[in-house]
Amino acid sequence: MALLEIRNVTRRFSNYTAVDNVSISVKAGEFFTLLGPSGCGKTTLLRMIAGFDLPDSGQILLDGNDMVGTPPEKRPVHTVFQTYALFPHMTVADNIAFPLKMAGKATQEIKTRVGEALESVRLPSFGNRFPHELSGGQKQRVAFARGLVNRPRLLLLDEPLGALDAKLREEMQIELINLQKELGVTFVFVTHAQDEALALSHRIAVMNHGIVEQIDEPSRIYSFPRNRFVADFIGKISMMSAQVVEAAPSHLKLDVKELGEVTAVGKAGVKTGDTGVMAIRPEQVRISHLSDEPRLKNHFPGKVHDFLYVGDVTTYIVELSNGAYIEALLPNSAPGRAKFFEVGDQVGVSWRHDAGIFLND
Repeated sequence: MALLEIRNVTRRFSNYTAVDNVSISVKAGEFFTLLGPSGCGKTTLLRMIAGFDLPDSGQILLDGNDMVGTPPEKRPVHTVFQTYALFPHMTVADNIAFPLKMAGKATQEIKTRVGEALESVRLPSFGNRFPHELSGGQKQRVAFARGLVNRPRLLLLDEPLGALDAKLREEMQIELINLQKELGVTFVFVTHAQDEALALSHRIAVMNHGIVEQIDEPSRIYSFPRNRFVADFIGKISMMSAQVVEAAPSHLKLDVKELGEVTAVGKAGVKTGDTGVMAIRPEQVRISHLSDEPRLKNHFPGKVHDFLYVGDVTTYIVELSNGAYIEALLPNSAPGRAKFFEVGDQVGVSWRHDAGIFLND
């Protein structure tokens, strides 16, 4: 049995449907992420799990028990917010102890549990400090400690890293992964940051306009998106209009508009004549000088339209002969200032027969 089951849950606000007949199952000990753009319904769903909001229809089951009629303070669930929500007039220890005091725990038990919580987030000597004396990362760890001190069955995290700078976010991602592994608590994590979801999650539910577009492991969400929305929302991807001219279990042959025949990976349910797009990730595209003989099945001439240098890699935007654009990524692994191509350079792009995927209209 799943720890958390969301069954056909719908939530409306006047004429607007924020969550539309959503069903999700979360396993015990899982790091599960709700991912999607602003307004897709992920935070509304999290609030209903926490008990801060109620569904118009459907069930929310925890350990098989319907939680819809249970108030937030009676649920074995805790929420960590992006804003930390620490009491500024309380010490770190008192902030962490607050839920235990509200639950009427004995003084010695509170002291023991607070000490354990501080150890778990690697802040054992910070109990007497106040929030204003902490860095952003330390405040976030205190918020995690307060969320975990009551030993909840489920920890809900609403964009908890959103207020941190890029370097600190990366450090806290590692902290979160380690914390979740060590404690074995089930996490339901809300974010709009694709890289964060891919790095942290066991499974991801991609949401859009109140519905779940796809639930899967990060590698499958990235490599085998179910539709154009998921493909476009998760990472960078190039897409070109295509029609299937041959459908086999192992491969597809596509007629890409004004580009010609392209081979792509096979896909169940696709048949000859289907229309859609051929999609490919930048890291799967090879870019080379036209003089270099292509060794891959799919190869086409073009010219460098633009490029984006971001330190460790450069993404080249190549204009093909049909006027379409495709992105190719090159690692900057050579010493010194790596720059392989200039705007206007005539280049060739190519990719493996099993790199591109076909997505139906």
